[in-house]
Amino acid sequence: MNSGYLEGGATPNYSYVFNFEEEFVHQDTRVWMSKNWTYGFYYVGIYMVLIFGGQWYMQSRPRFQLTGVLAVWNTALALFSICGATRTAPELFHVLRNYGPYHSICVPSFIEQDRVSGFWTWMFVLSKLPELGDTVFIVLRKQPLIFLHWYHHITVLLYSWYSYTEYTSSARWFIVMNYCVHSVMYSYYALRSMKYFPPRWFAMIITTLQLSQMIVGCCVNIWAYQYLKAGQACHNSVFNIKLSIAMYFSYFVLFARFFQKTYLTSDKKSKGTERITTNGVTPSLKEKSH
Repeated sequence: MNSGYLEGGATPNYSYVFNFEEEFVHQDTRVWMSKNWTYGFYYVGIYMVLIFGGQWYMQSRPRFQLTGVLAVWNTALALFSICGATRTAPELFHVLRNYGPYHSICVPSFIEQDRVSGFWTWMFVLSKLPELGDTVFIVLRKQPLIFLHWYHHITVLLYSWYSYTEYTSSARWFIVMNYCVHSVMYSYYALRSMKYFPPRWFAMIITTLQLSQMIVGCCVNIWAYQYLKAGQACHNSVFNIKLSIAMYFSYFVLFARFFQKTYLTSDKKSKGTERITTNGVTPSLKEKSH
């Protein structure tokens, strides 16, 4: 099924479009999110109570292994991320090649004109809620829960839901980058949970990809602000840009600190005591093999 159902040439020529993608109606999803995005604060509150309450509950109890469940969880998220990457990245590349950086940052055609990219954008936003389940494994397996992990989870959820109500154009970049990094990352964890252990340098590459993601995120926001300051029409609010650049910069600082502590420190005890994850950091490269 060809993507010719859209007009304007702002979409790539997909070799096949699934029915559920073709039937995507972005207006309905925006109305729903506009009415319900603030529920994210309630979900975050429940999440915080559960994870820290769960840690307290597990203090005097033996840890769960959850090896099989963890393998299924990581594999499912890896496959979801791969699907999302392969369905959203072509739109970004198409726009950059045919319309340039301005369109990629300031025109939300990835939702309004492209049903394929629009559907997977919607899936991306919704997925931030079940992804909170990552932390359940940390708590039940009695692994250290560090700040970056839960901070990243809650801020990404709230920002993604809020931004969808505005159809933030720069999100085109953020979503593609996130899907791509998650594809590699969750695949790595799926292999580890199935007792296959990639070399340590592969974990370093994943953290480097995350750092690169944060740098590009900051650059895209600065670029969007420059377009607005120059008086050009750009579908990004100044408030959203400030939120986004604050998040990306804080992520960069935290991930850089993690990279230095985990891979560059001379203290052998600190090496391998934490591991990267999709929305932050969880321990540990060694513990995942048990």
